[in-house]
Amino acid sequence: MKTFIRFFFRTLRIVLGPVMLFKERLTQPKGLVRPQAAQENVDQQCQSLVLYQYKTCPFCIKVRQEMRRLSLNIQRVDAQPEGCGRAELLQGGGQTKVPCLKITDQAGSSQWLYDSDKIVAYLRGRFSAV
Repeated sequence: MKTFIRFFFRTLRIVLGPVMLFKERLTQPKGLVRPQAAQENVDQQCQSLVLYQYKTCPFCIKVRQEMRRLSLNIQRVDAQPEGCGRAELLQGGGQTKVPCLKITDQAGSSQWLYDSDKIVAYLRGRFSAV
């Protein structure tokens, strides 16, 4: 039974994944336009952020859409396949749950923020007025 369930969800992901990515591409919001100096300041601040994600996760798509709307150039790491991205997420955040935003402060310590709603609220709070 467990094998059947895994097969079912793997097939579902294979079928729906491209559809979800196509829908994301079609519904991309227009980015916030800032003066060049302000955008450079935002880009500088974004260097301390990393988004751990799966390409076809609907919650990750929600966060990526908000990143586009706010014109944020945040590094993205695909944590779905086994590898260094997934290992970093597990070691640093303690879970392989996505989306996860790694926020590194000037002292070099990191905070791991899970949950798409919390990530979107954080990004809006930090970058909407900039």
